[in-house]
Amino acid sequence: MTWNTHSVFNQPRPLNNSNLFVSDVPLREALAREGAGWDGDLLASVGQQLGSTESLELGRLANANPPELLRFTPQGERLDDVRFHPAWHLLMQGLCANRLHNLPWHCDAVPGAMVARAARLILHAQVEAGTLCPVTMTFAAIPLLFEHLPSDFSAWREGLLSDRYDPHLLPGDRKSGLLIGMGMTEKQGGTDVLSNSSRAEPLAGRGSGERYLLTGHKWFFSVPQSDAHLVLAQAKGGLSCFFMPRLLPDGSRNALHIERLKEKLGNHSNASSEVEFCNASAWLIGEEGEGVRQILKMAGRTRLDCALSSHGLMRRAFSVALYHAHQRQIMGKNLLDQPLMTQVLSRQALVLEGQTALLLRLARAWENMQDANSALLARLLTPAAKFVICQRGIAFVAESMEVLGGIGYCEDNELPRLYREMPVNSIWEGSGNVMCLDVLRVLKKQHGLDELLAQQLAEVKGVNRHLDRFGRRMLAMTTKADERYARELTRDLLALASGIQVVKDLEPPLADAWCRQHLTARGGEVLPEAVCRRLLSRACGG
Repeated sequence: MTWNTHSVFNQPRPLNNSNLFVSDVPLREALAREGAGWDGDLLASVGQQLGSTESLELGRLANANPPELLRFTPQGERLDDVRFHPAWHLLMQGLCANRLHNLPWHCDAVPGAMVARAARLILHAQVEAGTLCPVTMTFAAIPLLFEHLPSDFSAWREGLLSDRYDPHLLPGDRKSGLLIGMGMTEKQGGTDVLSNSSRAEPLAGRGSGERYLLTGHKWFFSVPQSDAHLVLAQAKGGLSCFFMPRLLPDGSRNALHIERLKEKLGNHSNASSEVEFCNASAWLIGEEGEGVRQILKMAGRTRLDCALSSHGLMRRAFSVALYHAHQRQIMGKNLLDQPLMTQVLSRQALVLEGQTALLLRLARAWENMQDANSALLARLLTPAAKFVICQRGIAFVAESMEVLGGIGYCEDNELPRLYREMPVNSIWEGSGNVMCLDVLRVLKKQHGLDELLAQQLAEVKGVNRHLDRFGRRMLAMTTKADERYARELTRDLLALASGIQVVKDLEPPLADAWCRQHLTARGGEVLPEAVCRRLLSRACGG
């Protein structure tokens, strides 16, 4: 007998073979507006490739098959190597080919390179976010290294600016491409790096570019397979920054022992490790005692990448939910056309509209750091964006899972992986409280911020009454910074900056809807039907 208990119908197809860039109207518009429209054709090609079934499967495979630590050879010799699934290497090839690790640092980089890179990162984050860790650290480290690269490693410049991914274990001057990791935190301190206990003793002379021997440990040593790491250790002159290669110039292994790989909630594709330094060789970057100052040079860039990555994950979760709602039938009509679901998805689209406008404007500010106002905005808004967007993303992805219902909670769907990935950006490179305290420090120490915010508000005065009222209240609060209210102040500052950008850039009905949702006490009032249609159309590429 042939048994047929039921037929399967009303089950939406997964979101495959879509163009991640062409379908994102807010991103396309922001790219052109912020001076990187020249990258549109390449991004359209990258978006098509990344949205393919094959690329999405690579992301799944890289997380289903996490890296493996190989501590010893069969003969018992120290190996301290990490083995990755082939999917990881293929994803890394794409990241390096698209120059996410070095695009703005080329001598022939055109204006808008920082904005173009931000857009490329948003697209790559939608496929697999763990691979962003090595390129983010390399991107942040290159300017510092080009300023202080020890003479023994001068040949590394070419590899750092290459578009090649080279996973081979070779001295840096013999590789076609190089990546840099970081090792800052220790067991007893975490964020408090001044409590680091690792010691550095000079091998011969002291000072910038000199070789030291390091003894100690790192509790989080990111991407241990990198060609070199920037690490912190205590020297005679205080906490200092060192360049620690994986292989020494003569080709021998450095005395850096990987004790274990971390078992993390998410970010499974990426190797995070604990290590010990047993008289490991490292070269001083800058002068002794300048470790914190050197970290701060890199921190802003890595924190911006955290916000960009979280935004990319949010965009992907929303796209999956929206595609599902277009197909799923409930009580005789599409789920998308149910009034309450229309509101939920439209509000998500509105959040992404504001974030896209702000983040690409922030990327342009980072490109123009020689301009005092741009530098002030970058310094103030980067930690604020990291705090707000990275925390917001956790609930945002959960909301997208609810759109799919039970199937969205199952591991054969990509949303659980996105949900597990979200908290890492809120923790790494400084957790929420650290970001908010950083915002307070900027407000207290950087002169001219009040005038700059007032000037930006004056440019849009009278355009939106909600923004005008919110802006007046915020300007009065910035001079009364109190650590107890740092989180509320940071959220409001980012809302103000986003509101200014939204009013400048978005169509008036969308800008007004954004301001009503995010700048008023009422907040969650119903979005007009025409605004919903427009938001959802733009989110699908229309």
